[in-house]
Amino acid sequence: MKQITIYTDGACSRNPGPGGWGAILTYGRHEKEISGFVPETTNNRMEIFSAIQAFRCLKEPCSVDLYSDSAYLVNAFQKGWIQGWQRNGWRTANKQPVENQDLWQQLLVSMAQHRVVWHKVKGHADNAYNNRCDQLARGEVEAYLKTVRQPASLDQLLE
Repeated sequence: MKQITIYTDGACSRNPGPGGWGAILTYGRHEKEISGFVPETTNNRMEIFSAIQAFRCLKEPCSVDLYSDSAYLVNAFQKGWIQGWQRNGWRTANKQPVENQDLWQQLLVSMAQHRVVWHKVKGHADNAYNNRCDQLARGEVEAYLKTVRQPASLDQLLE
């Protein structure tokens, strides 16, 4: 199995609001950056979605070390929350429906063929890959906000 390292991050302007996600996949000396935008979402959804999109880039079963600054994402696997949610019919310990169930299920499907080790990194610290993922995610949101704030015509400028 190829050894792949993935870094992911999500961002949201307001929560909920416009969101972005970014990921970096590394294999040996090779790196691939991916990112995208969702018009109405939450930060937690973008954190999960960034991991889904990264796994979708893998063309064969791999051994993956995934790094994220999202305790929500990493703890779901490191602390076994995801297994508990599945066992309880996608209900929390308090019998409430699990938030973002649709994305959790997509994530499980997208990572099923891989061996994954989850790692929590401190956000906005000294990890260059995590900081770059943050730039990618925020850049997607900023690009969207610039287009929304730009008037389409002189008439709109004068309104």
